[in-house]
Amino acid sequence: MNNLVLDTDSYKSSHFLQLPPQTEYLHSYLESRGGKFPYTRFFGLQYLLKRYLETVVTHEMVDEANAVLSAHGEPFPLEGWRYIVDELGGKLPLEIRAVAEGTCVPTHNILMSCVNTDPKVPWIVGWFETMLLRVWYPTTVASISYNIKKVILAALEQTCDDPAANLSFKLHDFGSRGVSSRESAGIGGLAHLTNFMGTDTLEAIMVGRRFYGAEMAGFSIPAAEHSTITSWGKDHEVDAYRNMIRQFGKPGAIYAVVSDSYDLKHAINALWGGILHDEVISSGATLVVRPDSGDPAAVVRMSIGALEKKFGSTLNSKGYKVLNHVRVIQGDGINEDSIREILAVVMQDGFSAENVSFGMGGALLQQLDRDTQRFAYKCSAAWVAGQYRGVYKDPVTDPRKRSKDGILDLVFRNGRYQTLRGEHFGEYAPDSLLRLVYRNGETLITDTLEQIRARG
Repeated sequence: MNNLVLDTDSYKSSHFLQLPPQTEYLHSYLESRGGKFPYTRFFGLQYLLKRYLETVVTHEMVDEANAVLSAHGEPFPLEGWRYIVDELGGKLPLEIRAVAEGTCVPTHNILMSCVNTDPKVPWIVGWFETMLLRVWYPTTVASISYNIKKVILAALEQTCDDPAANLSFKLHDFGSRGVSSRESAGIGGLAHLTNFMGTDTLEAIMVGRRFYGAEMAGFSIPAAEHSTITSWGKDHEVDAYRNMIRQFGKPGAIYAVVSDSYDLKHAINALWGGILHDEVISSGATLVVRPDSGDPAAVVRMSIGALEKKFGSTLNSKGYKVLNHVRVIQGDGINEDSIREILAVVMQDGFSAENVSFGMGGALLQQLDRDTQRFAYKCSAAWVAGQYRGVYKDPVTDPRKRSKDGILDLVFRNGRYQTLRGEHFGEYAPDSLLRLVYRNGETLITDTLEQIRARG
């Protein structure tokens, strides 16, 4: 499972025999060819470089890969891989340039380039397409999260006295259990944390610590789940809630309690707003009620309205009501569309957007794929027998898939991002936005999560 040589697609192993004779260098690039959003927030390459491409290739890896691919039905560039181990110390002869992580770049622009640094193994540029292209996942998660951040910020700016102070914890990551692996949870969860500070995905915290210099990338609060409420029994629902107050209701604290196990209206009106009303207030903490079933906009609207009747509200300077002592978090059925709908009805009823937060799971970390932003990694230039050659495809059956040719670069000029096309390997514009991040087995730039967040 840890053999870097095998982190590719099977057919890549035959490509060393398919290139034109005397091919010395290949140049490939990554771009989003459009999709759901008109931009992408680039993130996750640093993880891939440090986690995988800093690996030193050994003869044991080469032997295993040779045996596997030969039995699999593919030829294997054994001589080339032996050369990398014996002559290059097992370090991958690649040069990778990329836009700074956290940068929002309009689609149809280059985000990353890759070229070989040794003319004896030009095929290695394509060999690692499979692994490098996986940056689509954290980049797409970061883009989804960033887009929702803009939606929520607009609502806060209209209805809240201090939008910036409220924004960071308005979208909480509930997605760890809904993804296919710990690694997806980690890098996808951290992608979300480039925009917000709330998460229950511990794997994201660990990726942040190990690869992005973040001692603590995000935060959570004590929160109930249905089992911790229903284990008390229906007749003792109020005791389960009282226990939450007494365990976590400290002055200045925040705690969340799922309240729809039996009857949400009864829980709000008779229990939280009735029997436990005074204890909620005297605790000095903020109770966050979580509806977890029904139409998202309808249940949030009902919950906020019912809570105001029991706990009251204060009118802020913008003329919107802010609940006293309590808030609401909706974690069921949350995506961009439902968030927009919930915010609309909350504001329509005269309440500030600060009264509600959102927990997002599958729609944040799992309901996406490479085609959400139509990511592609394509070869755009070759150096053959000492001569430059532009490389591209232009299928008549789908003009949208016309790839770029040339030695590509990214600049920001005249107020917009522009992808430049050149014909000389190793030459980049003085104002190039593609930083040299990796060369010959070494990651050359390490950004902290704090630096990446600042670029949003």
